[in-house]
Amino acid sequence: MKTHQIEIQKFKAAANSPHGEVMFKVDVLASARAASPDDVSPSSLLIMSEANARVLMALLKKQLAEFDAKKPKSRHGRPG
Repeated sequence: MKTHQIEIQKFKAAANSPHGEVMFKVDVLASARAASPDDVSPSSLLIMSEANARVLMALLKKQLAEFDAKKPKSRHGRPG
């Protein structure tokens, strides 16, 4: 498996797919990441600023609300 360091520069858009996926259009800087000797399980890193983390949170909330709006309401007398 290849590992990378991915730095989010800017979130441009978010959308839901018909298959239940959330997609983000982003500008990123990506570079290969060599595993260090102390990496038990090498992984890719996703790095972003606090401002971009707040944008991500807002976009996720909006996309999840769109998923919830498409779900059928329960007809079994339970609220929700």
